[in-house]
Amino acid sequence: MSSYFPRANPESQGANDMRRAGCGPLSLALMDARNRTLQLLAYFETALNGGLQIPQREDCELPQWIAGHVAWLAEYWIGRNPQRAAGPACPRDAIRLASIEPQADRWFDPVLAPHGARWTLDLPGFENLRGYLLETLESTLEMLEKIDGGAANDNALYFFRVALFHEARRHEQLATLAQTLGVSVALQLPQGMNPRDPVLVPAGPWRLGEPPGGFVFDVQKWAHDVRVPEFEIDAQPVNWAQYAEFVDDGGYDREELWLPQGWQWLQREAGSEGRRGPRYVEQIGAAGGAVLRTVFGRQARMAGTQSVMHLSWWEADAYARWAGRRLPTEVEWEMAAELAVRRGFRWGDVREWTAGSLRPWPGFAADRWTVDTDFEAAPHFGIAKVQRGASFATSELLRDARQRNFALPHRDDAFVGFRTCSI
Repeated sequence: MSSYFPRANPESQGANDMRRAGCGPLSLALMDARNRTLQLLAYFETALNGGLQIPQREDCELPQWIAGHVAWLAEYWIGRNPQRAAGPACPRDAIRLASIEPQADRWFDPVLAPHGARWTLDLPGFENLRGYLLETLESTLEMLEKIDGGAANDNALYFFRVALFHEARRHEQLATLAQTLGVSVALQLPQGMNPRDPVLVPAGPWRLGEPPGGFVFDVQKWAHDVRVPEFEIDAQPVNWAQYAEFVDDGGYDREELWLPQGWQWLQREAGSEGRRGPRYVEQIGAAGGAVLRTVFGRQARMAGTQSVMHLSWWEADAYARWAGRRLPTEVEWEMAAELAVRRGFRWGDVREWTAGSLRPWPGFAADRWTVDTDFEAAPHFGIAKVQRGASFATSELLRDARQRNFALPHRDDAFVGFRTCSI
């Protein structure tokens, strides 16, 4: 599959470097991200031309809308925004210039085109989408080139960084959608890992959150100190062999292992599909612990040492109770990821559920660019559960131990697993 721009490797600089990146690295990273968007979009174009139908439901999205929204968001906040130099202080309803695509707002503004309405839109075809993606990137790069080196402060570069990190997040969404719809993509599942003993992390203070400076997602604002008691945590996420034991021991039949809401969720799922294991699993347990599951539309046998994935928070919590353990808090997870790597703590194959519900941190203020998007946190406070880490489908830009994601506890479509702590 051809690239549309010269290939770069800005992601090797890491998430922390790119959060503070200047004009040159940002330009390369934006081109690289757009290449990836175009490549992922091509997989869906092939599948849709082959007759793929996309159902209108919570865990689905139109890939054309995702790609168009990526271009729209960058254009809306950069190319069309005379107040872009105001950075985070720029209001969402500030006067905007006209789009290069007259229908862009009607199609891709999430305020005007909420999720449920997108299936009724006359979205552009893939060729026109590619044109919009290319034109908006060229405009973004031209604007970036015009920033004087001395004026390249955090405010001046803010929306260019927003565009980059937003697009990187959408890549994992497109990969997740491909798994949901059975679309074949060139992504390989991570290999299994040899078991390691749990690690003991001593008590101590920890600084959660990010300090001001550079680009920061709003759910990571702001840095604050937390005192953490000593804890023991699994060195690796729970694997398929371990989870098969839970299934074989009647884990999906024992109400006492489940929180009331989780048990209700399971009964609804069991009523509709007879759920006896994680999503996409065709066979698990009994036959020597074998796990057969669907991966991007094809059946594949999982090694027992591979990380379990596509579980809801309810399943992760029930397993932890069955094992006589618990899910880690997010500060425990982060502390271990930073301090215990040399003692075998491994992460990055799957995102991981943690014990806590999403809460705002001291000084939280919602980013205006997230209004009505999947990344708007405030409506989910106290309801969604926090995920930490990264999956094999996560962009290197987002592979940061301090990255904080969230999802409603019943969601099981993403590449999410978990690990446990001692009680």
